[in-house]
Amino acid sequence: MKTLARLFLSLVCAALGAVLYVLLCNQACPWDCYRPPAQWGSPTASTAPRLQGYSRVPDGKPLKRTQCRRCAMVSSSGQMLGSRLGQAIDGEECVLRMNHAPTAGYEQDVGTRSTVRVVSHTSVPLLLRNQRYFFQQCRDTLYIIWGPARKMSREKGGSTYQALLKVMQMYPHLQIYTLTDEKMNYCDNIFQKETGKNRMKSGSFLSTGWFTMILAMELCEQIRVFGMVSDSYCREKNHSSVPYHYFEQGKLDECRMYLMHERAQRAGHRFITEKTIFSRWAKSKNITFTHPSWAGG
Repeated sequence: MKTLARLFLSLVCAALGAVLYVLLCNQACPWDCYRPPAQWGSPTASTAPRLQGYSRVPDGKPLKRTQCRRCAMVSSSGQMLGSRLGQAIDGEECVLRMNHAPTAGYEQDVGTRSTVRVVSHTSVPLLLRNQRYFFQQCRDTLYIIWGPARKMSREKGGSTYQALLKVMQMYPHLQIYTLTDEKMNYCDNIFQKETGKNRMKSGSFLSTGWFTMILAMELCEQIRVFGMVSDSYCREKNHSSVPYHYFEQGKLDECRMYLMHERAQRAGHRFITEKTIFSRWAKSKNITFTHPSWAGG
């Protein structure tokens, strides 16, 4: 009996020790760095599938990642202000963010973790202005940079690509990938297939949200989109007025920006058109829209 009692006490102590270790680690490690990337794939993992069209800086190697079961795709919209969705976002397996949208100061609404950040070439200088925040605080974020060939060409030394090379020299631990020319053309072709319009001839610019959604559909089994309005939202009489970006309060209203770009003859981001397309994709893909909540159709 004494032997069994000692064995029981040993098992209880071991279990308590394991629980205490997890609790201490949760407090000691920030959420955005706590979950190691190995749990959702490694760029050098031989068993991970290759995602077509993403080229690593500086060696050009393809992106290899295992799929994420559940993803949070976080909009930069002012809709996120006051949402208090940070915990729900951090609770998803992978978190996708866009451009230079910060988490610091907005943790309750947008969370803290950043598994992937999809960035326009025009936002790269904004990342460089805050290198400590983007490149030093967490070493696990994967950066996907998109832009035109004249800016992004590895072979021709595009200006944005040169800037990324300098970043890699300063922070060799970073994971930075660019979209290949073939991938950019692929995204253009999807736009034309869905709208019947040639992107360039129609004077349209694709948004970072477009490239993020395409990546999400390749990377994620389930996509939960936070803070993205429907295509009809801005035409509703009683729609709320929020800033275009949650971190740029007092600047241009979101719906004014959307409608202005949708009506532009040239150089317009077709935000509303893109949301119409996302809505159609949600019928066949596992995509849901949260805050505001709306159904694809």
